[in-house]
Amino acid sequence: MAKRSNPNEACEEILSELKKKIFKPIYILSGDEFYYIDRITDFIAENVLSESERAFNQVVLYGKDVDVPYIIETSRRFPMMANQQVVIVKEAQNIKKLEDLETYLKAPLKSTILVLNLKYTPTQSGRPGEKLKKLFNLASKIGVYFESSRLYDYQVPAWITQHLKSKGFTIEPASAELLKDYLGNDLSKVVKELEKLVITLPADNRRITVAHIEKNIGISKDFNRFEFCKAIGERNILKVNRIVDYFAKNPKASPLFLTISSVYQYFHKIFSFHFLKDKNDQSVAVALRLNPFFVSEYKNAARIYNPAKCVQVFSLLREYDMRSKGVNNDSTDEGELLKELIFRIMH
Repeated sequence: MAKRSNPNEACEEILSELKKKIFKPIYILSGDEFYYIDRITDFIAENVLSESERAFNQVVLYGKDVDVPYIIETSRRFPMMANQQVVIVKEAQNIKKLEDLETYLKAPLKSTILVLNLKYTPTQSGRPGEKLKKLFNLASKIGVYFESSRLYDYQVPAWITQHLKSKGFTIEPASAELLKDYLGNDLSKVVKELEKLVITLPADNRRITVAHIEKNIGISKDFNRFEFCKAIGERNILKVNRIVDYFAKNPKASPLFLTISSVYQYFHKIFSFHFLKDKNDQSVAVALRLNPFFVSEYKNAARIYNPAKCVQVFSLLREYDMRSKGVNNDSTDEGELLKELIFRIMH
């Protein structure tokens, strides 16, 4: 079956079927968000067969080491003293002429569960080639074709909130934003850090706060890109300068290119706000892809930075991004560049 576009819902649907012992002959798991691919693969590897059955009936192959004929030959073997055989092919995107697997999918062995991991699916102009499309379509008819793409940065805080909710925990909006800013959109990395946080919570505490993140992950609650952008939006010169000084002395805490990117995204939302026809809080949250909790912050920032100032800021960000890469800059380090940039933005 072809799975729905929401990868989280699709993943849960697949896992639900597997837990009910509803097995398909083929699982093609593709995309550049590896978290869901690994979750499904790991569940199949750990739960379909018993520990004693795995020795003879579970095979893990790697795309760079095998070809399609070998996969077909392996998949056509009958299980020994078990009802199923599991064949997992990792890094299947490296297999040449993968489309030839269509021959097997037209008559798969019912006792074999074949799992193909295609991380970074081969594409043509951003889409699967026509031959692979035929393979994927056939897989979706007789089994499962699952595709997951990386979340956009703005989607990560909501994902963190929902993930924790499913585990019986809550998180402050500012904390979710802080984690996104620090961890990015690699969900495997995000989940590992969340698991660490949950373990350190007291038994009677089910809510993650900024202070908790600072203590257990090492992100400063006062000196980070999230607080930096907020201080710029408030034109809080004292706070901005303190954070700039911290970044200059601790370049690993926030590399200049990441700081510039965060400031750009912040001002892009301010700039966009000016041209919204409906400035109702809920409408703004949807249009700017914000948690409603932060709408008032951007409304206030828009009062300070008009559209013309935003355009000026964009120009400055481009200039200093180029200078950080050596263009028209022979010796000024990143710390001094950041100080210059922020002075020009704030004055």
